[in-house]
Amino acid sequence: MTPNGFNMRIGEGHDTHRLVAGRKFILGGIEIPHPTGPIGHSDADVLLHCVTDALLGAIGQGDIGDLFPDTQEENRDVNSEIFLKAALERIQQENWQIVNLDCTVFAQLPKLSPYKESIRENLARVLQIERSQVNVKAKTGEKVGPIGREEAISASAVVLLAKTE
Repeated sequence: MTPNGFNMRIGEGHDTHRLVAGRKFILGGIEIPHPTGPIGHSDADVLLHCVTDALLGAIGQGDIGDLFPDTQEENRDVNSEIFLKAALERIQQENWQIVNLDCTVFAQLPKLSPYKESIRENLARVLQIERSQVNVKAKTGEKVGPIGREEAISASAVVLLAKTE
Protein backbone atom coordinates (compact mmCIF):
# COMPACT_ATOMS: atom_id res chain seq x y z
CA MET A 1 0.00 0.00 0.00
CA THR A 2 1.31 3.45 -0.87
CA PRO A 3 1.47 6.19 1.80
CA ASN A 4 -1.78 7.65 0.46
CA GLY A 5 -3.59 4.31 0.73
CA PHE A 6 -3.85 3.62 -3.00
CA ASN A 7 -2.67 0.42 -4.61
CA MET A 8 -2.47 1.85 -8.10
CA ARG A 9 0.34 3.08 -10.34
CA ILE A 10 0.55 4.90 -13.64
CA GLY A 11 3.24 4.34 -16.24
CA GLU A 12 3.97 6.38 -19.36
CA GLY A 13 5.90 5.38 -22.46
CA HIS A 14 7.01 7.07 -25.65
CA ASP A 15 8.97 5.95 -28.71
CA THR A 16 9.95 7.34 -32.10
CA HIS A 17 11.59 5.67 -35.10
CA ARG A 18 12.68 6.94 -38.49
CA LEU A 19 10.90 5.50 -41.52
CA VAL A 20 12.93 4.03 -44.38
CA ALA A 21 12.14 2.26 -47.64
CA GLY A 22 12.26 -1.51 -47.68
CA ARG A 23 11.47 -2.15 -44.00
CA LYS A 24 8.36 -3.97 -42.80
CA PHE A 25 5.84 -1.66 -41.14
CA ILE A 26 4.99 -3.43 -37.89
CA LEU A 27 2.71 -1.62 -35.45
CA GLY A 28 1.23 -3.17 -32.33
CA GLY A 29 2.40 -6.54 -33.62
CA ILE A 30 0.41 -6.16 -36.86
CA GLU A 31 2.12 -5.91 -40.25
CA ILE A 32 0.67 -3.06 -42.30
CA PRO A 33 1.33 -2.82 -46.05
CA HIS A 34 3.38 0.33 -46.72
CA PRO A 35 6.46 1.18 -48.83
CA THR A 36 8.38 2.39 -45.76
CA GLY A 37 8.79 1.01 -42.29
CA PRO A 38 10.40 1.96 -39.00
CA ILE A 39 14.10 1.28 -38.61
CA GLY A 40 15.59 0.02 -35.37
CA HIS A 41 17.66 -2.74 -33.85
CA SER A 42 14.60 -4.95 -33.30
CA ASP A 43 11.50 -4.96 -35.52
CA ALA A 44 11.14 -1.27 -34.48
CA ASP A 45 7.50 -1.58 -33.40
CA VAL A 46 7.08 1.86 -31.79
CA LEU A 47 3.78 0.97 -30.19
CA LEU A 48 4.97 -2.20 -28.46
CA HIS A 49 8.12 -0.37 -27.38
CA CYS A 50 6.25 2.48 -25.72
CA VAL A 51 3.77 0.11 -24.03
CA THR A 52 6.74 -1.90 -22.71
CA ASP A 53 8.23 1.32 -21.31
CA ALA A 54 4.90 2.28 -19.75
CA LEU A 55 4.64 -1.06 -17.93
CA LEU A 56 8.23 -0.94 -16.71
CA GLY A 57 7.86 2.68 -15.65
CA ALA A 58 4.76 1.96 -13.60
CA ILE A 59 6.71 -0.53 -11.46
CA GLY A 60 9.90 1.55 -11.40
CA GLN A 61 12.02 -0.90 -13.42
CA GLY A 62 13.62 1.34 -16.01
CA ASP A 63 12.91 1.03 -19.70
CA ILE A 64 13.13 -1.28 -22.68
CA GLY A 65 16.78 -0.40 -23.29
CA ASP A 66 17.70 -1.60 -19.81
CA LEU A 67 16.19 -5.04 -20.44
CA PHE A 68 16.99 -5.39 -24.13
CA PRO A 69 19.95 -3.15 -25.10
CA ASP A 70 20.40 -2.41 -28.79
CA THR A 71 24.08 -3.27 -28.29
CA GLN A 72 23.20 -6.95 -27.91
CA GLU A 73 23.16 -8.89 -31.16
CA GLU A 74 20.46 -11.31 -29.91
CA ASN A 75 18.00 -8.38 -29.95
CA ARG A 76 18.56 -7.67 -33.65
CA ASP A 77 15.32 -7.93 -35.67
CA VAL A 78 13.57 -9.63 -32.73
CA ASN A 79 9.78 -9.50 -32.51
CA SER A 80 8.91 -6.75 -30.01
CA GLU A 81 6.19 -8.93 -28.47
CA ILE A 82 9.08 -10.62 -26.63
CA PHE A 83 9.93 -7.30 -24.96
CA LEU A 84 6.30 -6.65 -24.05
CA LYS A 85 5.83 -10.14 -22.62
CA ALA A 86 8.95 -9.72 -20.47
CA ALA A 87 7.57 -6.46 -19.05
CA LEU A 88 4.21 -8.14 -18.43
CA GLU A 89 5.95 -10.97 -16.54
CA ARG A 90 7.68 -8.41 -14.34
CA ILE A 91 4.45 -6.65 -13.36
CA GLN A 92 2.75 -9.99 -12.71
CA GLN A 93 5.68 -11.16 -10.54
CA GLU A 94 5.15 -8.08 -8.38
CA ASN A 95 1.38 -8.76 -8.17
CA TRP A 96 0.25 -5.90 -10.40
CA GLN A 97 -2.47 -6.17 -13.02
CA ILE A 98 -3.38 -3.86 -15.88
CA VAL A 99 -6.50 -1.78 -15.30
CA ASN A 100 -6.36 -0.06 -18.67
CA LEU A 101 -4.01 1.00 -21.45
CA ASP A 102 -4.43 4.08 -23.64
CA CYS A 103 -2.19 4.52 -26.69
CA THR A 104 -1.71 7.15 -29.38
CA VAL A 105 0.20 6.58 -32.63
CA PHE A 106 1.48 9.56 -34.62
CA ALA A 107 1.92 8.83 -38.35
CA GLN A 108 1.09 10.82 -41.45
CA LEU A 109 0.79 7.62 -43.48
CA PRO A 110 -0.31 4.90 -43.67
CA LYS A 111 -3.81 5.72 -42.51
CA LEU A 112 -4.27 3.59 -39.41
CA SER A 113 -8.06 3.57 -39.01
CA PRO A 114 -8.45 0.22 -40.82
CA TYR A 115 -5.90 -1.39 -38.46
CA LYS A 116 -6.72 0.09 -35.07
CA GLU A 117 -9.12 -2.67 -34.04
CA SER A 118 -6.67 -5.44 -35.00
CA ILE A 119 -3.91 -3.65 -33.08
CA ARG A 120 -6.21 -3.25 -30.08
CA GLU A 121 -7.12 -6.95 -30.13
CA ASN A 122 -3.47 -7.97 -30.45
CA LEU A 123 -2.42 -5.78 -27.53
CA ALA A 124 -5.20 -7.28 -25.40
CA ARG A 125 -4.11 -10.80 -26.39
CA VAL A 126 -0.44 -10.26 -25.59
CA LEU A 127 -1.21 -8.46 -22.33
CA GLN A 128 -3.81 -11.08 -21.30
CA ILE A 129 -6.53 -8.49 -20.74
CA GLU A 130 -9.93 -7.71 -22.23
CA ARG A 131 -10.15 -5.69 -25.44
CA SER A 132 -12.26 -3.15 -23.54
CA GLN A 133 -9.21 -2.38 -21.37
CA VAL A 134 -7.21 -1.18 -24.40
CA ASN A 135 -7.64 1.95 -26.48
CA VAL A 136 -5.67 2.84 -29.63
CA LYS A 137 -5.84 6.28 -31.23
CA ALA A 138 -4.14 7.53 -34.39
CA LYS A 139 -3.07 11.08 -35.21
CA THR A 140 -1.39 12.53 -38.27
CA GLY A 141 1.37 15.10 -38.20
CA GLU A 142 -0.78 17.49 -40.24
CA LYS A 143 2.16 17.53 -42.68
CA VAL A 144 4.32 19.28 -40.05
CA GLY A 145 7.70 18.10 -38.76
CA PRO A 146 9.25 14.65 -39.23
CA ILE A 147 5.91 12.88 -38.64
CA GLY A 148 4.09 15.09 -41.16
CA ARG A 149 6.87 14.70 -43.73
CA GLU A 150 6.61 10.89 -43.33
CA GLU A 151 10.17 10.68 -42.02
CA ALA A 152 9.20 9.18 -38.67
CA ILE A 153 6.53 7.44 -36.64
CA SER A 154 5.93 7.98 -32.95
CA ALA A 155 3.74 6.50 -30.25
CA SER A 156 2.84 7.18 -26.65
CA ALA A 157 1.06 5.09 -24.06
CA VAL A 158 -0.18 5.38 -20.52
CA VAL A 159 -1.08 2.39 -18.36
CA LEU A 160 -2.86 2.12 -15.02
CA LEU A 161 -1.92 -0.80 -12.78
CA ALA A 162 -3.63 -2.09 -9.64
CA LYS A 163 -2.11 -4.30 -6.95
CA THR A 164 -3.64 -7.80 -6.89
CA GLU A 165 -2.84 -8.76 -3.30
